[in-house]
Amino acid sequence: MESLGDPGAGAGQPGSSETAVPATAHGNGQPAAGGGPAQHGGGQAVAAAQRHGVTTMFTLSGGHVFPLYDGAVRAVPPLRLVDVRHEQTAVFAAEATARLTRRPGLAVLTAGPGVTNGVSAITTAHFNGSPVVVLAGRAPDSRWGSGSLQEIDHPQLLTPVTKRAFTEHAAGQVGAAVDAAFRLAVTPHRGPVFLDFALEALFGEVAEADAPAAAAARPRPAPTRPMWPPSPPCSARPTARCWWLARTCGWVTPRPPPGKPPRSCSCR
Repeated sequence: MESLGDPGAGAGQPGSSETAVPATAHGNGQPAAGGGPAQHGGGQAVAAAQRHGVTTMFTLSGGHVFPLYDGAVRAVPPLRLVDVRHEQTAVFAAEATARLTRRPGLAVLTAGPGVTNGVSAITTAHFNGSPVVVLAGRAPDSRWGSGSLQEIDHPQLLTPVTKRAFTEHAAGQVGAAVDAAFRLAVTPHRGPVFLDFALEALFGEVAEADAPAAAAARPRPAPTRPMWPPSPPCSARPTARCWWLARTCGWVTPRPPPGKPPRSCSCR
């Protein structure tokens, strides 16, 4: 895992008995009840993200989301991990990646303070219309309401500044939920989507043959052209509007000499 800045701990990593998970939930590839190699929720989530062209995961390490890191390093090819020093930075980096590569960005945040630290960056992605998917951990369903470590109902906080904020509770549905999040993020009008997972869903294992995502989200090649289609030629627009759009979209072209129209500009 790459690291940016000085080493430090995440925002309250789970380490108590409150976040204990089943001893079998390690994604070790052993046969599961449904037959075929077992895959935990983290492996399903990473596989779904890679089907949408994601190559980098920005995060600040936290115990609630460890299966996502395990899935990233075990994936073929492995998913690049960038460990930052603040959750807000992780989301900002994911948004920058989306805007520069024209592919959805991915940020992973741990539960509680990890998610709340990223709210400002998620809000920025919302107003910029950037396709960012934020995956997060969540306290276990089995102890919900009893004050588990970093227990917060995240979707209620994120709903106003995302296209959708929801929770997945079933291990067998993790891949399908992540696939749906990416599809929604890149559907116009583009924007951030938030998805958190109950601890049992992310650490729980299912047989690969039993995972609905294997059939529902068919592998597809990485996009070879920008998600944003090119706009009509600038000649079809007033010069002032085209110049304004170019500056707003980030493609700044030199102002033409007085009295002469611009030859071209990239307004998308």
